[in-house]
Amino acid sequence: MNPDKPCVVLIDDEERILRSLSLLLRSRYEVLATTDPVQVLDWVRTRPVHVVVSDQRMPTISGVDLLRQIRDHSPRSMRLLLTGYADLAAVEAAVNDGEIFRFLEKPWDAARLQQTIAEAAQIAADEFARLAPGAPRAVPAAATPAVVDAAPPAAVLVLDEDPMTVTLVRELLPPGALVVPAVSVEAALARIEAREYGVILAELRHSSDDVIGALKLLKQASPRTLAIACSSLRDGRLLIDLINQGQVFRFLPKPLVRELLRRALFAALDRHRELHLEPLRLRRHAVEAPREVSLSSRVLDYLRRIRDQARLRA
Repeated sequence: MNPDKPCVVLIDDEERILRSLSLLLRSRYEVLATTDPVQVLDWVRTRPVHVVVSDQRMPTISGVDLLRQIRDHSPRSMRLLLTGYADLAAVEAAVNDGEIFRFLEKPWDAARLQQTIAEAAQIAADEFARLAPGAPRAVPAAATPAVVDAAPPAAVLVLDEDPMTVTLVRELLPPGALVVPAVSVEAALARIEAREYGVILAELRHSSDDVIGALKLLKQASPRTLAIACSSLRDGRLLIDLINQGQVFRFLPKPLVRELLRRALFAALDRHRELHLEPLRLRRHAVEAPREVSLSSRVLDYLRRIRDQARLRA
């Protein structure tokens, strides 16, 4: 164990991949490489592991299933999924269950991969440092009522042209929850400018607006807002971009299943409260710069104002 270097764990069923990645990373990190998922779980249980880079398609376990277990054993370890396939089921599971930081594709771009791992390693290093004996905590172990009250009440914005979606959300949340509809991107951003929303549930299909582009830029402007994307669209490539460039919290296929939506909403609202109590965790929601986003000047003006307000609140 080298305390001076962040620890990066690599797992892939191909030794060739492990050798290439190890050579690329070993000058900056303590690199542990294996083809054995049991070994990975043993490492994360017994020592600080800053970053795990896992292949998706392995003989005994999928990368998503392994990253889900790593999240449970070592929630501060940053999780990256590496695959050569935009497998839709795997991508959906990666965002819904593994809560991965980035989705990396084979063949990888060396500079981009190094930059992503460096960002993830720094985030994890700072979080592990706060766990060290004597290190100051951002939030007391038992939060005082004043701290708890600092989190705003539950507020969910529903961006969908179908009025039944907001009706369903209202049925699933407690009576005191604020649920506000918006039928256009501009209307949604006007509401977010007026007050902070913990969650935005957004239908990706829209008759005229670029909802996907707006979600990507919204995460940059208001990182504390958790996005649940829903759609009948079945496009793995699109969802990968939403993970990397928009950090969507959950993705739900349409037609919406009541219980899955309920779980997603409550999980997102809980995470929003956690981000208020522990602002350092916002760094886990950092995104790549969006590509090929074309939005109107009015929408961009809303996003700039939302970003400025978020900085003032921070």
